[in-house]
Amino acid sequence: MRIVFMGTPEFAVPSLRLLLARDDVRIVAVVSQPDRPKGRKRELTPPPVKAFALEHGLPVLQPERMRAPEAVEAVRELAPDLIVTAAYGQILPKSLLDIPRLGCVNVHGSLLPRYRGGAPIQRSVIDGEKSTGVTLMFMAEGLDTGDMIARVELPITDADTSGTMFDKLSVAGAELLGEWLPRLIAGDAPREPQDDALSTYAPNLTRDDERLDFGASSRQLFDRVRGLSPMAGAFTILGGEVFKVWGIAVPTEADFKLKADWQAAAPGTVLDSGAFGIRVRSGDGSVVLTEVQPAGKKRLSAADYARGARLAPGTTLG
Repeated sequence: MRIVFMGTPEFAVPSLRLLLARDDVRIVAVVSQPDRPKGRKRELTPPPVKAFALEHGLPVLQPERMRAPEAVEAVRELAPDLIVTAAYGQILPKSLLDIPRLGCVNVHGSLLPRYRGGAPIQRSVIDGEKSTGVTLMFMAEGLDTGDMIARVELPITDADTSGTMFDKLSVAGAELLGEWLPRLIAGDAPREPQDDALSTYAPNLTRDDERLDFGASSRQLFDRVRGLSPMAGAFTILGGEVFKVWGIAVPTEADFKLKADWQAAAPGTVLDSGAFGIRVRSGDGSVVLTEVQPAGKKRLSAADYARGARLAPGTTLG
């Protein structure tokens, strides 16, 4: 069984590791996105899937555009029986989908047909979902529209961030792939069409998604900060500069209800600060910032920041 594996971020590594450990398949190539500049020095950095592949002696292809005829032809020459993808990051053309005799399957980080698109895990946390999951699916020309093979559901707790859910779902996805791989190899895996009427979309995150709107409810702010951590991070503006928020809590509102000046404050107003963090007016009460990062500085506890910055009540964030 000849397999081409396609993936880019850490999410895809457990699935690649599972395939590598099996005796009934041979990975003839790994396809990943090109190296990108990262960090303050903007040094070219290989994606996690490429790094893993090279560590294990697997050949790697990194086309800029998978739709390019030469990229499709490079895969065709490998004569794969099956293509397996996991968070590759590009829509595959029909000319590529038609190459393997057993089709192309994808390990997708949501319970399809909900959260089709490039950021299903982050947006499920941002939206306050109580559960999500992984879908193993046959790929089609549309965006995550192919027939489903199987799904597995996992809870999202208040302690979870998109980072913890990436870790959990990547393992669950690899286990799901391993469970159904024998049926895929035999060519008799089940196919369940998706109900398009139930579909929702999870487009890639933008800078606007990362900016906190303190007019939202406390719970919505809490979920947004969790959903953006530890990748891009949520931010607001303080003194004309970007002020990142990495940790946030929803306090009990007994103290808030006793203070008329707090209730009269506009959303985004700093109400108080101390060893607990920085209390900020939200759309329906308040939130407490617990970990922050001023522009050009390292992450630190909000309590330490407030102590050093002498953050005065009445200061406006936004």
